[in-house]
Amino acid sequence: MTPFFRFFLLSCLSAFCSAAATAQDRLRVATWHVELSRDGPGLLLRDIASQKDPEIEAAQKHIQAIEPDILLLTGFDTDLDGATLRAFNTPLNYPYQFTQPGNSGRRTGLDLDKDGRTGEPEDAQSYGTFTGQGGLALLSKHPIDEKSIRDFSSILWRDIPGAHLPEDYFQPEDLDRLRLASHAHWDVPILWSGQVVHLLAFAATAPVFDGQEDRNGHRNADEIRLWQSYLDGTLEHTPPAGAFIIMGNANLDPQDGDGIHTAIQNLLTDPRLTDPMPRGTGDVPEHNTAHLGDPALDTANWRDPNPGNLRVDYVLPSRKLRVIDSGVSWSQPYDDKTSFRHGLVWVDIASIP
Repeated sequence: MTPFFRFFLLSCLSAFCSAAATAQDRLRVATWHVELSRDGPGLLLRDIASQKDPEIEAAQKHIQAIEPDILLLTGFDTDLDGATLRAFNTPLNYPYQFTQPGNSGRRTGLDLDKDGRTGEPEDAQSYGTFTGQGGLALLSKHPIDEKSIRDFSSILWRDIPGAHLPEDYFQPEDLDRLRLASHAHWDVPILWSGQVVHLLAFAATAPVFDGQEDRNGHRNADEIRLWQSYLDGTLEHTPPAGAFIIMGNANLDPQDGDGIHTAIQNLLTDPRLTDPMPRGTGDVPEHNTAHLGDPALDTANWRDPNPGNLRVDYVLPSRKLRVIDSGVSWSQPYDDKTSFRHGLVWVDIASIP
């Protein structure tokens, strides 16, 4: 072997090892309100299995293009045994996955919207025609410690410290059953870089579609605030000792649109967290000139002028984690059936020292 050839091989090997180390030293964490939901149980699984649904194919291609190591899907129909998620994951090949039906569509037997009728989608724990409609699903390239997952989804709204319940709306029997989480609140530990990182995953109700009592606005604010209560140690579970990431669809913009904006403002400025402020990349939607917030930070593209584009999806690492890069990636619109209203929000995190 000539000296030149030996040098060439060593250079190639060094470059390969450097690239591999770089890949291992970066964790791309993402959330996407994908809105893959159907009108009945099993229908999304049927459409995935058909391999003919352009919306599903476009979603899978967008995920493959961004390549998150960890991806939380919200607005995704779930089932008891995770069959729908497994089918969706087939071309994606994530080795680890977790989901379970949340509170949407879960029957209460109560008249929660006070229209004199029970058993309607509005009377479920949160709006839904079946349990788990538009729920949460997690895909990961790194091991999930399923035995250590904490599920806060069954906590009653009234039992949250400082609960902001609407005045003179709910009856005592309502509050005996009504849960805080409109979908789910999970603490999912994953193993990465030799350490445990806790994913605090959730999707909150929209702060609209109610009356003067503003029950959805108050619920949305308390769903966001639950994570600070958890970190404060005021829930029955002790807070995570190591690194954590709050992620999901908060359904609340810091400045624009409906809702109690102080709830998300307080979370974004919590000294225990980092707000990477991911900015839009690719085909960013046109912004609303009347809005106060930076349009590059918006993550949802709703019809103008109300509510317009808003920042509602978040990935918020704890201060212990160092952010390398971040962004909001909008899928390339193919046609009306494959244009997604939310961008995929991603954050790159450096290896834990």
